[in-house]
Amino acid sequence: MYRRWAERRGFGLEVIEYTEGEEAGIKSATFTVSGEYAFGLSSAERGVHRLVRISPFDAGARRHTSFASVAVAPVVDEAVEVEIDEKDLKVDTYRASGAGGQHVNKTDSAVRITHLPSGIVAQCQNERSQHQNREVAMRVLRARLFELQREKREQEIAAQSGEKAEIEWGSQIRSYVLHPYKLVKDHRTGEETANVDRVLDGDLDAFVYAYLKNRTAA
Repeated sequence: MYRRWAERRGFGLEVIEYTEGEEAGIKSATFTVSGEYAFGLSSAERGVHRLVRISPFDAGARRHTSFASVAVAPVVDEAVEVEIDEKDLKVDTYRASGAGGQHVNKTDSAVRITHLPSGIVAQCQNERSQHQNREVAMRVLRARLFELQREKREQEIAAQSGEKAEIEWGSQIRSYVLHPYKLVKDHRTGEETANVDRVLDGDLDAFVYAYLKNRTAA
């Protein structure tokens, strides 16, 4: 969905790492989106998304509800100071999985960096060398730590004004219902459409702009 959205807007999208699901699909993925206002527009997607459908993996054809959490962080310029102590980092290397040819199966080139104080994990497996993967993983880590600091500031402001800023499971921002009826609804703005297929094909602008307009008005 986000790849198609990026294509529609003329944005570049590069997958940094992904983990395959146990049965099928993708369990998690990290990717960068580049283009004019890419971060500002993408930030509208931050939160928990809920999908209701008939699972293709259920022999009984029962309805299943799934959740996906979307985190959005800006690529932080080197000039922006993000304090990271090397002693707080745990670096693991492993063999990359998925596409990439024979190279990914022969060397432990993929890198996973864990920031121990926060528990934030950043990893990269797309580059050919361990050094390159570490550089990309560090950029992702800096971005996520920068975003964590921003979220803490927002939560402090929200706490002072009596608002609840934390995103939790069960407080999804948007629902995608494919059964027993078809509907996509954004719970923050009330924006909705019955054209689920078009939304899943990347037509997200109505939801993005409704959120940004609502946030500006607030």
